[in-house]
Amino acid sequence: MTTSSNDTMAFYRDNAETYAMRDRKPPADRLATFIARLSPGAAVLDLGCGGGHDSLHLIEAGLDVTACDGSEQMARAAEQRIGRKVEVVTFQHIEWSERFDAIWAEASLLHVPRAELPDVLVRLHRALRPGGLLQASFKAGEREGHDRFGRYFNYPSPAWLRTCLEWADWSDIRIDEADGGGYDNEPTRWLHVGAVRAG
Repeated sequence: MTTSSNDTMAFYRDNAETYAMRDRKPPADRLATFIARLSPGAAVLDLGCGGGHDSLHLIEAGLDVTACDGSEQMARAAEQRIGRKVEVVTFQHIEWSERFDAIWAEASLLHVPRAELPDVLVRLHRALRPGGLLQASFKAGEREGHDRFGRYFNYPSPAWLRTCLEWADWSDIRIDEADGGGYDNEPTRWLHVGAVRAG
């Protein structure tokens, strides 16, 4: 794991309770669109689930949710919210094979070092069943860097991100842009990504 990853993990380890307990509203519209594309009871991986806010929303929608986070402290905090076990696994160590119908990666893959993102996207592709969906979000930019909390971000451009997804054999790639905010309360340009593992 790189120094950038270690710095980011240290933030989530040291601030897990504060981060998990903050008043965060799940992105209801995007979640509704995601859920509408799935069959009842579909197997969903909430990748980098943080405090478990979105996991709870997906569970309440009747989906078979596996929540995971790279931080053990964050995973334990999420368990308190969703009332079930949260897997502790880093992106670089994902080994699932054709287990899920969809992956929800809200503001999580944006922490993967640029050099490691293509391999992680291959691992996610493998974790899905044919026809499976990936929904992810990134903070847009042109070069990697850190925020004022010391967290690493890969800050991709739409073109660079599309190249990574195509290299990892994703299909039906869609990248939408929107303005918003985040934990740091800074104005943020977001990239919302949808892609499919072709069957």
